Order: sequence, then structure tokens, then C-alpha cells
Amino acid sequence: MKTTLTNKKQIDLTKGSPLRLILSFYWPLLLTSALQQFYNFADTWIVGKGLGDNALAAVGNMGSLFFLIVGFSFGLANGFSVLVAQSYGAKDYESLKQRLAAIVELGIILSAVLSVVSVVFLPYALRLLRTDSLIMKDSLIYGYIIFGGIFTNISYNIFSAVLRALGDSKTPLKAIIASSLINIALNSLFIFVFKMGVEGAAIATIIAQIVSAIICINRLRQIEIIKLEKSHFRSGVTVFGELLKNGLPMAFMNSITAIGCMVVQYFVNGHGVVFTAAYAACSKYLNLFMTPASTAGNAMSAYTSQNYGAKEYGRIREGLFVCLGISAASYLVLGSLMVFIPSRLAGLLLSGKEQISLVCDFLPRCGIMMIFVDTLFVVRSAVQGMGKPMLPMVSGILEMVLRILTISLFIGKIGFPATAYAEISAWIGALAVNAYAFYASLGPHLYKRHIIRSKRAFQ
Repeated sequence: MKTTLTNKKQIDLTKGSPLRLILSFYWPLLLTSALQQFYNFADTWIVGKGLGDNALAAVGNMGSLFFLIVGFSFGLANGFSVLVAQSYGAKDYESLKQRLAAIVELGIILSAVLSVVSVVFLPYALRLLRTDSLIMKDSLIYGYIIFGGIFTNISYNIFSAVLRALGDSKTPLKAIIASSLINIALNSLFIFVFKMGVEGAAIATIIAQIVSAIICINRLRQIEIIKLEKSHFRSGVTVFGELLKNGLPMAFMNSITAIGCMVVQYFVNGHGVVFTAAYAACSKYLNLFMTPASTAGNAMSAYTSQNYGAKEYGRIREGLFVCLGISAASYLVLGSLMVFIPSRLAGLLLSGKEQISLVCDFLPRCGIMMIFVDTLFVVRSAVQGMGKPMLPMVSGILEMVLRILTISLFIGKIGFPATAYAEISAWIGALAVNAYAFYASLGPHLYKRHIIRSKRAFQ
């Protein structure tokens, strides 16, 4: 039986208690993000324990390159989904269908272009990163498979973003549960039983992503109110222009941030495979412990987009306080783990004493300062949800500059801790820009609303 947007899987975020709505939307989203990080973490554990620290370094060395390509597509998907959510919030379903059709077409083009470009330039990129000869072969093998099948990741990112824009955070959760189980099972099978090496980890990831994309696509096909017809695929350049105008700045923001991370990786790799392995472990923990706050940002984006489309500006401010509260709670719990038990965390992924010691230098420093990046996720997503992507893009440029300056100036003087300071400086700078952007974007609407209410009260 066909379902509609009145199905309980979709949530209209423009009506009702902001706290209740955001939390009901947030928990499935958090489980989705946590499972993504968990199976990424499990991949790292399986590779590290099954193949050794050098194999872990080879896979981790691909992190910044992968973020450069996938981050670009993820930014586009989020930018597109903002307009989908605004159409849904405004109850303009014809515009919603036209935008969805254009998103499908752009997604196909994007997948083809990014796959070809990333595979062709992979060897050159790895050499630019000063990848150690000990891990070059494994990095190439892993990269060719992952980037060759990048359409699977892009498909999931786009269709899960559309579902979240419609208020459905449960289907992406189901998709990730299925793909996580498949990925971990296949990873263990390919590495421990079939002895396939890093290619086994890459193939397992591709298969798992195919499953997650299929689940999301199947759910979208069941929603009657967004059922697409041929006419919706002939919407013209106007719709493409709207989507790209909002999506490209968000995509470039992610890619610019990734370039900064690649430069950090360049300096890290220049100090040998021990630094590379330690930095790979630090990055995994950082991404894992950022998950609750970044998920609050995703919830804030969908909530803001729908309410901005419905012109419910006061609700956006209320939602901001809810999501900031979630981020603060996350910081207190997970930041404490990074500060108080770094050696135990490092020992889960690494076996070398020198690598573990480096991780113990990194985690407490970032754990104390994580409140800045946790707040950044929420504030930046609110700005993007209002369809104002330019200042967040500027903040991405600032992040890149601060990372590059910090790592280039200090890694030769203080060693590995410079990687932590590069992260911290980027967080603080980006938060300052986005806090201003939020005030500049929402303030005039709230002021106008206050004036109208004052006039009515006076009359």
C-alpha cells in the first residue's frame, strides 16, 4: 500500500513543541550517525588488528582525500535538501517534485564526474600528500575501489538527506543498521578468513553502501505525494540553478575544509608512518565523539529549513537552544572520555607504544576544547537551513587557513601536538563567523516580527 507524508515516519517540524519535535527527530538520526561512526570505527579496528598498524595508516591516509570528494557530494546533498525542506514546510508540493527530479538528475551527473576524477588523480594526490612508500600500495588499492564505487556513497547521501528534509529520520536509521551489519560481517570475513588485505575492507564498504542506498530509494518510491512523473524532469534550468546556488557553497565549504585537512595530513606524513598511524586513530576518535553534536546540527538544519519555509522565525530561535543543549551534554560526556582515558582509547586501535603516546598527547587537548566545534555544528546548520550558505563557506575558508598556518608553524617546533592545535584554531575561527551569520540572517526577521506585534498591540 502506498503511503503519504502523513505517515508517522515523516514529521512536520513547523507545528508543536520544538523540544518534543527535535528530540523525536534527533534520536533516530543520532543512532544513524552513531552506527555510521561505529562501523567506520569497526573497520579501523579490524584493519588495525587484522592487518597491522601500517595497513591502518594506509586506510587512514585516505581519510582526507575521501572527505574531499565525498564531502563535496555531501555538501551538495545537504544544500539540495534545504530547498526540499523549505518546499515541504511551505506545503508547495509541485515545487517539491520538480526539485526532487532535478536532484536525481544532478546526482547521476555528479557520481560519474567525481568517480572518474578521483580515480584518475588518486596516484598524484597520494604523492602530493607525501605518502610513505611503506603504505603507498595499500593506499592505492583501497582508494581505487572506494572511489570507483563512489556512486554508492553519493546515492545514500542524497536520498537520506531528502528523507531527513521530509522529517523522516527512521528510514536512514534502518538503512544504516542493515549496512553496518553487512559491512562488519563482510569485513571480518574478507580480512580474517579470506586474507584479502585492505581491498577486502574497501569491497565490504561498497557492498554495505549499496544496501543502504537501496533501502532509502525504496522508501522514497512509497511516498505518494512525491511520486515523480516525466513532466517533473523537464523543469528547466531555473530549478537546477536554485539547487546549485544553495548546494555548491555548502559543497565547496566541505571541500575547502578537506583541503586544510589534507595539508595537515601532508605535514603528518612527512614525519613518518608512526605519525600517520597515530593521526589516523586520532581522526577516528574525533569523528566518533563529534557525532552527537554533528547530529544535532543535522536536526537543526531540517528543523530550520521547514520553519523558514513556513515563515515561523521565532521557532528557529527556540530550536537553536534545544540543539545547543544537546551539544553541551555531548561535550560534557565525550570530552571527558578524551581527557581522562586517552591511553585506553588509543590502545583499542593501536599496538605501538610510540603511536599510543602520540594519541595521548592529542585527545586531551581536543577534548577540553570540543565545546567550540560542538556549538559550531548547530549554529552553522541553522544558517544553512535558512538558505544562507555563503558565510558558512567563508568560514570553511577560514578553517582551512587556520589549519594550514597552525600546522606549518608549529609541527616542526612542538611535534605531534600541533595537529590538535590546528583543529582547535579552526573550530574557534569558524564558530565566530557562523555566530555572526546566524545573527545577521535571523535577526531582521525577528525584529520585523516584533515591530508588527508592537503595532498590533498599540492599535
